[in-house]
Amino acid sequence: MEINNLKSIRKITVFFIICLALSGITAFPLVTEINFLEQHKDIFPNLLQDWILQIKTAIEQTDSVVLYGTDWLAFAHLIIASFFIGVYKDPVKNKFIVQVGIAACFAVFPLAFIFGPIRGIPLFHQLIDCCFGIVGLIPLLIIYRKIKILESGFSTTRLTTKQETSN
Repeated sequence: MEINNLKSIRKITVFFIICLALSGITAFPLVTEINFLEQHKDIFPNLLQDWILQIKTAIEQTDSVVLYGTDWLAFAHLIIASFFIGVYKDPVKNKFIVQVGIAACFAVFPLAFIFGPIRGIPLFHQLIDCCFGIVGLIPLLIIYRKIKILESGFSTTRLTTKQETSN
């Protein structure tokens, strides 16, 4: 049971690492991505077409030093993803990483709903940002639950081993 649980934790953790890294990597080529979306905007509903054009204009008017900030955002995603290697190696010992990840997923909501309106971000985009919190939260809660099960199994195993050794 513990081996299957550990394998499951590791599989979900690898999935989470890959998703987090991909989320970050997509922040590097903003200009290329928005140009692609602009060229293919006709496949989207009118509301999204207008939004794509608005974002393209904003990116074109943005100084490269500000766009450099999105490179750091991408880098941060990659670094955060690397912390989850600890969860892969030893989930019980590194449970705190999952707890911090869960807290970060919850923190997406106030960030989006406080700073979104301040920055003039449309509500639907704020909701998209919140989806990242939800999508991240689901695997992390599963991992956390499985770690708790694994943890209780280790405690029982350790107690049994200590009792047998002392007899």
